[in-house]
Amino acid sequence: MLLADFIRDGIARLEALYPSPEARGLVLMLCEEKLGVRNYTHIIEPQTQIPAGREAEMEQDLQRLCQAEPIQYVLGVTEFCGHRFAVGPGVLIPRPETELLVAEGVRALREMDLEGVPQVLDLCTGSGCIAWSVALEIRDAQVIGVDLSEAALGYARNQFAGNAPVFMQADVLDTEQEFPYGPFDLIVSNPPYVMERERVLMRRNVLDYEPAEALFVPDGDPLLFYRAIARWAQRFLRPGGVGLVEINEALGDETAGVFRSAGFKNVQIGRDFYGKARFIRFSDSANQNSNRSL
Repeated sequence: MLLADFIRDGIARLEALYPSPEARGLVLMLCEEKLGVRNYTHIIEPQTQIPAGREAEMEQDLQRLCQAEPIQYVLGVTEFCGHRFAVGPGVLIPRPETELLVAEGVRALREMDLEGVPQVLDLCTGSGCIAWSVALEIRDAQVIGVDLSEAALGYARNQFAGNAPVFMQADVLDTEQEFPYGPFDLIVSNPPYVMERERVLMRRNVLDYEPAEALFVPDGDPLLFYRAIARWAQRFLRPGGVGLVEINEALGDETAGVFRSAGFKNVQIGRDFYGKARFIRFSDSANQNSNRSL
């Protein structure tokens, strides 16, 4: 089969689910990853063939995309903070906006006057993308990742070699459990924060495939994970340490209020690429970097 024919047919089939530019991007991404071609190969070399032994595999992958399965699951990898993370069913796909949380966390650690090894806690670690990205950037950091999902932890524990974080299974909502680590210089979390009523705004590729427990919270109690994180921080964030959490843009002020009520004096809302409230930074110091723009 000609590569150009596969791409043209694939785009036409995916246009039933996605806008044409997005459908095109998905098919080209599939071909680049699986066949090693460029996104223009079919244009400048129109006679390029898909190897006969790969046609069935490519058709199977395309069928998965046509069932709205995320391209990241089909490929088995996704890019995050310049690294390729393994992902698949049972683990939340890292989002680009979460890279802001990592960048802010790394910056916070580098601004601290630490005498020993930086200590980092990542709650609701999922694929481990935050924990690993911090560990790969701050090479001497000891990073602990916590999640309830054993499926997600299976991915987190096997992402890379080197300065591997420690990943452990625990329920973040159990705030009084015994915990063998800490205190921490940095506590980070991207917890579930999408309200149930927001399901109608989401696509099939998310709703039908990604783990609901990593995404959704009850409409009647959308801040339950933030109250839990605030309690973890009360117990384990060292004086002068920093906490960072990703948030629901619609609940910025309410979420900030959770950390203020927990006694944290310096609570700031940070914004994403589009100016939307995306994360909160908190500490126990009233003047720690209080004039720095997030």
